[in-house]
This record gives sequence, C-alpha cells and structure tokens, in this order.
Amino acid sequence: MSEFWLISAPGDKENLQALERMNTVTAKSNLSYNTKFTIPDFKVGTLDSLVGLSDELAKLDIFAESLIRRMAQSVVEVMEDAKGKVQENLLANGVDLTSFVTHFEWDMAKYPAKQPLVSVVDTLAKQLAQIETDLKSRTAAYNTLKTNLENLEKKSMGNLFTRTLSDIVSKEDFVLDSEYLITLLVIVPKPSYVQWQKTYESLSDMVVPRSTKLIAEDKEGGLFTVTLFRKVIDDFKTKAKENKFTVREFYYDEKEIKREREEMTRLLSDKKQQYGPLLRWLKVNFSEAFIAWIHIKALRVFVESVLRYGLPVNFQAVLLQPHKKSCTKRLREVLNSVFRHLDEVAAASILDASVEIPGLQLSTQDYFPYVYFHIDLSLLD
Repeated sequence: MSEFWLISAPGDKENLQALERMNTVTAKSNLSYNTKFTIPDFKVGTLDSLVGLSDELAKLDIFAESLIRRMAQSVVEVMEDAKGKVQENLLANGVDLTSFVTHFEWDMAKYPAKQPLVSVVDTLAKQLAQIETDLKSRTAAYNTLKTNLENLEKKSMGNLFTRTLSDIVSKEDFVLDSEYLITLLVIVPKPSYVQWQKTYESLSDMVVPRSTKLIAEDKEGGLFTVTLFRKVIDDFKTKAKENKFTVREFYYDEKEIKREREEMTRLLSDKKQQYGPLLRWLKVNFSEAFIAWIHIKALRVFVESVLRYGLPVNFQAVLLQPHKKSCTKRLREVLNSVFRHLDEVAAASILDASVEIPGLQLSTQDYFPYVYFHIDLSLLD
C-alpha cells in the first residue's frame, strides 16, 4: 500500500515496551511494516510558541499536500503522450516516494535543527510558496500555448461542414481574381454523387460546364468545386439546398491560409521547446516540495509530541505501512489497545500546562491516545 501512519509515544521504559508489543503484534498478524522515524532534537522554545506552530504546521501540511498533488497532475498533463512513464518522474531525491518516506533522514543542510523552530517552519513555508508561484506562471504559459494549439488542431478535425478547409484546398482548385466567375465549394452526400454529376450544371443558369471536381471526402460525403458566374450565386445556393447539396461558405485567401499554417508550425515548435524545460522543472521541484512535505510531517510529530507528552523532550516516532487496506481497522484497534494508557498521561499533561492544546478536543472516533499523522501516497498515483 502507498499509505503510511506516522505515530509517536513517550520514550520512557513503559512506552518503549508498548512499542515493542506493537511491533510484535503487527508483525505476527501481518498488519504493517514498522520502522523507526528519526527526528532531530529541536530548540523547543516556549509552550505558547509551540501552540502557535501547531496551528501553522497544520495549515502548511495541507498546503504542501495540495501543492504536490497539483504538481503531480501537471506532470500527467505535460506527459500526455507518455502517461505510462509518469511515476518515473515523480521521485524524491532520485528515489521512489515510498523509499524516501521509509528511509527518511532530516536534511540538516537545508533545515538546520539548531535554528529556532519558527525559523525552520518559515524556511519551509517560503520554499513552498515560491514553488507554487513558479508553478502557476510556468504551467499557465504552457497551458495557454497548448490550448491555442488544440484549438487550431480542432479546426482540422470534424466533418466537412465544420472543419477548416485551409489544409485541404489549393490555389489550383479556384478561379481567382475574376470579375465575373467564382468557384464555390459544395458538400454532397455520398449516395448523391451521381445525382450531383448529372444535375449541377442545370441547377442554375451560367454554371460552367465540367467545372466540378471532388477534392476531399469524409464518412458522410464529399467536397466538390463548381464554377459559375457571380450573378447567379444566390439562385444556385437555393437550388442546391433544394437538392440537399450544401454550399460551404469559403473564401480562398492565400495570405490567411499561409498565416494559419505558419501559426500551427510555430505553436508546435514552441510546445516542443517548452516541453523539456517544463518537465525538468516539474521533476526537480516536485521532489523539493515532496521532501519539504515529509519534513513538515516530522515537525508536526515533534511539536505535537512535546505538547502531548510534555518536557523534557522524550518520545519515539514510528512509521507504519499497513500491508492491506483491509488491515487498517484491525491495526487501529491494536494501536488503541497498546497505547490506551496514554489517555491519562495526555489529560494530566494538559491540566499541568493549563493550556488548550489543539487537536485534543476530538470525537471518540477521531481521537488517538498517541500522536498520529497520515501520509497517503496513493493520491499521487
């Protein structure tokens, strides 16, 4: 499964034994794969500052998860022709996301643990905000280009009634620059080809004999040219309609056709040029955002553990990976049973601190006697 539970319990002898019982039961029952989750010793600061950080980290956690989801979706959209290879590009520090989470190590170079917690959180927040700003501008530019290209491509699709004709017709199909003559394009249903050939010259006066030519076909019919005198256009259109022949309004403009073709070529070239740099940026910054997200989870475990279990800082964090979705209910029951005694410890801690700790006033269904956070990577599949 691509789901992880990040929990912590006090690090005293009794609770370390409880963790061992948890590991034994979950392994024996094949409920989850458990590993220690190492979190550095941070500067705790004041209890008030931790309460404030608890709220801030909760919001930052939601923002980071939303951001990496959007970035993953952007990778899917950019790799439209190679969606089977998307997961190869959603990595963290060059490894798959599950491996990164299960082998997590705090990055001291990026986020020095000796700094005040407020500074570490601020660094993470600014980093993610900058990635989001860049994501918006880069994807907006690419999506505008992609939309313009799709709109042009749509014009070359569809049936003969709606699609552009600039890539079908040629200059040789028309009588051009004539004061008296004009070439029209007529859509004729396939069953009516013979009727068209027999009747088009007599649909109106002043139709040029033997001037029709089939220049394109689709499933429903064909596109024919016919040349006639300008003065009988309206009469010809009326008679054609009566016979279920449709005159397609089209004016051959060589400059406009050339411009449209050049625009398509330019957009294709621009999209190709932007594809590589954008995908590389997404890969690098998805990795950065994901790494930042897991660091935020670690910070949340630290802050909530100190608030829940008190000072001095002494807790053990564990990462659990449930083996199956069907195991999660049983796993929750095991954890609640093993750590049920922490309810009294937590209540006493709140009372002693004389503060309301966010996250503890929950319903019975949502309440965890241990510190708990969820990491769901399936959202990125």
